[in-house]
Amino acid sequence: MSDDSRIRIVIADDQELVRAGFTMVINSQPDMQVVGQASNGDEAIRLAEQLTPDIVLMDVRMPGMDGITATEHITRMATGGRPIRVIILTTFDLDEYVMAAIHAGASGFLLKDTEPETLLRSIRTVYQGNAIIAPTATKRLIEKMLEPDFHLPGSEAEQTAQEVYTDPELETLTDREREVLVEIAHGLSNQEIADKLFISLPTVKTHVAHILQKINARDRVQAVVFAYENHLVQ
Repeated sequence: MSDDSRIRIVIADDQELVRAGFTMVINSQPDMQVVGQASNGDEAIRLAEQLTPDIVLMDVRMPGMDGITATEHITRMATGGRPIRVIILTTFDLDEYVMAAIHAGASGFLLKDTEPETLLRSIRTVYQGNAIIAPTATKRLIEKMLEPDFHLPGSEAEQTAQEVYTDPELETLTDREREVLVEIAHGLSNQEIADKLFISLPTVKTHVAHILQKINARDRVQAVVFAYENHLVQ
């Protein structure tokens, strides 16, 4: 496989040992290549501009510019019209920083103790335009969103708990699409949704594609956020 066809990756983490470990795992794959390493958000942005990677693995807490601010900058970039996607890597199951990173455009997040095979599979998944989220973090994400005073930083829903706001895009969904969206918000995979709703896998994929298009969501992570902000899941 030529270098041009490899998934180009930048790793941003303030711990050199962590960067070295991830680099070793990633470079062992014929379809991936670590093209740069950064120790803080400023360096990550510079490398993203210079090297135009496909994916940035981003730590949350780093000296200087943190990973959240860097994520917001990097997800606005594009390489030949293709967005640079960010995967958040954290030692925490979930915290406000990770929530903010998702809202800033991250394509999901993993824990740093993720198994190597899961990391590699996740990189390929995000490269194909999908989103990933650590299973343990899914539960924490849902619990966080169920808190009465929950809102995403910078979201349109910075309102009191008594106020109820729903996005107009919600009305464009069919009843079946709403059902599928609810199951996405529960963390179910496409196959699990197909089994639960007694429909075929291709049908689920079609519904998911229509949902993302109608609610202007980039990926499943944003779809989960949309579902909770619009009270589809209580």
